Amino acid sequence: MTSLVSQVAFDPSRHMFATKEVNITAYQTLYVLGQCTLDLSGSSCYSCLLNSVAYLPTCCDGKIGGRVLRASWKDGLSFSTTLAIVVPTALAVVVILSLCYILLTRKAIKKENHVGNESQPVGSLQFDLDTIRAATDNFADANKIDEGGYGTVYKGILSNGEEISVKRLLGDSGEIAEAFKKEVFLMAKLQHRNLQRLLGFCSGGGERMLIYEFVSNDCLDSLLFDPENRAQLDWPMRLKIIEGIARGLLYLHDDAPLRIIHCDLKVSNILLDGKMNAKISNFGMAIGWVDDQTLVNPHRIAGTYGHFAPECVMHGQFSSQSDVYSFGVLLLEIVSGKRNECSNQPENAENLLSNAWRHWNEGQAMELIDPTLSQCCQNTEVMKYIHIGILCVQEDAADRPSMASVVLMLSGDPSTLPMPRLLPPSVPHRAEPQRTAGELEPSARELGEYNAEIISIDEVTFSELSPR
Repeated sequence: MTSLVSQVAFDPSRHMFATKEVNITAYQTLYVLGQCTLDLSGSSCYSCLLNSVAYLPTCCDGKIGGRVLRASWKDGLSFSTTLAIVVPTALAVVVILSLCYILLTRKAIKKENHVGNESQPVGSLQFDLDTIRAATDNFADANKIDEGGYGTVYKGILSNGEEISVKRLLGDSGEIAEAFKKEVFLMAKLQHRNLQRLLGFCSGGGERMLIYEFVSNDCLDSLLFDPENRAQLDWPMRLKIIEGIARGLLYLHDDAPLRIIHCDLKVSNILLDGKMNAKISNFGMAIGWVDDQTLVNPHRIAGTYGHFAPECVMHGQFSSQSDVYSFGVLLLEIVSGKRNECSNQPENAENLLSNAWRHWNEGQAMELIDPTLSQCCQNTEVMKYIHIGILCVQEDAADRPSMASVVLMLSGDPSTLPMPRLLPPSVPHRAEPQRTAGELEPSARELGEYNAEIISIDEVTFSELSPR
């Protein structure tokens, strides 16, 4: 800031403004702007800006950003003249802010009247059904990308040439409708390079569809576990994918406007774009949360439990630490090239996690690495990533690091990593009986009062639950 002051005040070109940016951490940059009005001399500008900089700790300490605006006295300018300029300007600002407050208040009231009512106008995020039909060639099989219990995903091309992914949901139940609303409003609020970007939605004519950016390289699952395709994933590429997933998850947990637990992080929900950047997708099971609380997910937990934390499988309980566990499973899968399969195995069969714990305890963790990588990576680096994966899949959620800690670990010195508790995971090898949605139905308190009714279709915004 001090160097910026001199640059502004004594710039020979007399532009009287300057900018700087400084990397605070590997993931955070500080952007700074200083400016004086052109009528000031260099010395007056310098003095004014120094006073402004000195005031920053008083006004802005602990905030993400801040701004200091100060009136300056032009050399020779009388107090009465300055007062005649400043007072009307201040009054005008007050009037403008008051009008903005009134308009925003009216808009908020209007939004509350539209909550949950699909018959009302749905705003700029809604796509016309005919537009989506045309983009997908009327949902032609040739454009089908993926298919599952939730519905079908199609590739489409809009009239402007933009490629899109269309997630066409099956069913018309109340549960499907609420899940659809939730995913729309969660994704509309999220913006991060490591999340698949929602472009909009289509609702009407018996259809519910989510419109996403098209990601050209399909999902990580199709590359990592395919004997031929996995050769594309060399060691630097895998590190890039791991770190991208970690940054996306950290954003969801700590930096998103509404903090999110994904609840379904696995290789098939990681997409790769043309530059092999990882993008977390499929937020159908995600839940919003306030503070670091444990929630009960209202969705059924069924099928293979390989990526679920023990507390999710046994009690249906989710927290940010259950996402950390899933990340640890993902990390170990990416390093080993093996899937963590837990269902339909004999009781004494060894899955990826139990195998990882055994090798770790025996000091043979390098045995886990994908054989295709053995000649192109350093042992110390591989060991660091396996170490972080082991820390993330510890059985007790309290022993697992936060995603903020994980991101620091990934870029840090391996000698500073804490040691895990040397206990193997106890996730059952066989899938337990499926829980129904009714058995996992949360109370309002458990969900932090979060439900689909706090969000508005029309404006695609959230009502904040509490200050952070």
